[in-house]
Parts: sequence; C-alpha cells; structure tokens
Amino acid sequence: MEQPKHLKLKGFLAFKMLHELNKKRLCGDELAEAIGTKFGTKLTPGTIYPALKFLRKKRLVSYKKFGRKKTYSLTDEGKAELKLLKRCFRKIFSGFF
Repeated sequence: MEQPKHLKLKGFLAFKMLHELNKKRLCGDELAEAIGTKFGTKLTPGTIYPALKFLRKKRLVSYKKFGRKKTYSLTDEGKAELKLLKRCFRKIFSGFF
C-alpha cells in the first residue's frame, strides 16, 4: 500500500484540516471553528496558522486572498495525500469500532 508522502499520520490536526478543506474553502477562523466544534474545544490561531503554514509549505493547501482574509483549499497534491491518509487511517483503526 502506498504511504502518504508528507504527513504519515504524524498529526491528527493536519489530517482533520485536510479533511475539512476537502469539503469547502475555509478561512483560518472557519477552519478552527469547524474542527473545534467536532472536538468540543476552541482552537487558537497559534494552533491553526502554524499547521496551515506547514501544509502550504508541503504544497498540500493553497490560499486566495480577499482583502485581508485568506481562504484555503486543497491542491491536487493535497487531495491525493488525503486519499492516502484515509486509506491508512481505515487500515490502522479498522478493528477498533
């Protein structure tokens, strides 16, 4: 089975960010709210923005600027990475549920 190139299930936050951005374009605040709501916590800018920077550096996400606001979306490489991560995730956790 092919392994993800960049994340290697290293960070669940990065995986969740890719998952949310696969659904629709989001700004950092919207992404923090979407993920935080699911986990019952509030994510801070100090958590979200370094992770977004990492994902951008790996060319898994890109952004478009609208005034001062940036909206993020997956690149084609990000979509491929997410697909691999989902396969790995299912394989690792298939017997738990």
